[in-house]
Amino acid sequence: MMQKIIRFPFMAYQGIRGFAQSLKKDEQGLSGVVVAILLILVAVLAIVIIWGSLSGWLGELWLRIEGQGNSIE
Repeated sequence: MMQKIIRFPFMAYQGIRGFAQSLKKDEQGLSGVVVAILLILVAVLAIVIIWGSLSGWLGELWLRIEGQGNSIE
């Protein structure tokens, strides 16, 4: 039991090192799921940026429309 406890950090290091080496050698590229998630994130980010830049202009336009509606009555 004591030998397993003593070897555990070394074996964990070897496992992580082997995993990192396999990632470096992997040449398959990104999977379709990862690409789809990244595209969704980019689309949401673009919508947030566009909405943030247009919200002030749309607010002013709405106030102007409401002002014109009040003057007609």
